[in-house]
Amino acid sequence: MVTIKEVQTKKDIKEFIEFPLNLYKGNPYFVPPLYGDEKDLFKKETVYSDQAESVFYLAVEDGKTMGRIQGILQHVSNEKWNQKRVRFTRFDSIDRQDIADALFKAIEDWAKAKGMEEVVGPLGYSDLDREGLLIEGFDQIATFEEQYNYEYYKTLIENCGYEKEIDWFEHKLTAPDKVDPRIHDISTRMMQKYELRFAETKNSAEFIKKFGDGFFEILDKTYVEIYQSVPFTDKMKHNLIDGFKLIVNVKYATVILDKNDQIVGFALAFPAIGKDLQKSGGRLTPFTILKLLKTIKKPKVLDLALIGILPEYRNKAIATAIVDKLIDMLSSGDIEYAETNLNLETNANILNLWKSFNCVRHKKRRSFVKKI
Repeated sequence: MVTIKEVQTKKDIKEFIEFPLNLYKGNPYFVPPLYGDEKDLFKKETVYSDQAESVFYLAVEDGKTMGRIQGILQHVSNEKWNQKRVRFTRFDSIDRQDIADALFKAIEDWAKAKGMEEVVGPLGYSDLDREGLLIEGFDQIATFEEQYNYEYYKTLIENCGYEKEIDWFEHKLTAPDKVDPRIHDISTRMMQKYELRFAETKNSAEFIKKFGDGFFEILDKTYVEIYQSVPFTDKMKHNLIDGFKLIVNVKYATVILDKNDQIVGFALAFPAIGKDLQKSGGRLTPFTILKLLKTIKKPKVLDLALIGILPEYRNKAIATAIVDKLIDMLSSGDIEYAETNLNLETNANILNLWKSFNCVRHKKRRSFVKKI
């Protein structure tokens, strides 16, 4: 018989964090999150404790964990979007419908007790958390920023009464066979016309010190209408900047400044570190850190993590300048390909950028919703 257990003890926390590590052991496509980051979710004071409530459940049978799920009541999101929703995330289960049924019933009961009307997900606390259920691309390695899942998850979730709300696409980019010279010409002319320039920094520490805060000002303006996004708090900013310190290589970070040295646009491409974390289960062991440092210094694959352009510059070829820089990166011979991470199916502006490359859509993710 399946029993649902709320996570409360240290043993429960360990079971919750390590269940997917065991479920996907040996899977070549699964990339774990950082183990320490997952433990931090259970602290009394977290980055999101001033704007969200959380609950964590385990599905247990005969003393063995069979599944897990987290529920998030994101108050800021509900206020912004005028909704009464609970988000589900970190859903993992063996391929049994009764396990999924019990886990989602627990989340739905919790949501009802909080006065909510819908459950949606997979979504994290903010737009920069892992989100979306993989529904295409099961033979592709996950990026560090996103979650892998087995193909049967979709059926389990749909059988619980959940329906599609929106999809994201992910693309693999390589340099075009023939570069259109107009891209560089337009980029150069427009940069001169609007007195813009590319920022230069010596190392990641200088880069973060100069531009860390500026990124979030642009992201708040750029992402304001992005699906289920929330404004960035100071805690969120500091937490993300700490994460950037681990993986930033300034060679692959594009920042465009105006004549007053203010950021008007940027694109952050991070070295793909997923493979380096697989064997350690996301633990930063000394050996794992050495592998990470080697990859960050000389990556073969890039993850396109963040792109932001101030609204008033969107029609001034800033995107063309960013594309021009990315083509240079992919044409250097050092990088095999870049991966775009999640792009909303409704975001025509970002999807159109990839037409300048050899582009293959290799993954699709979905957010589901259910009225309760």
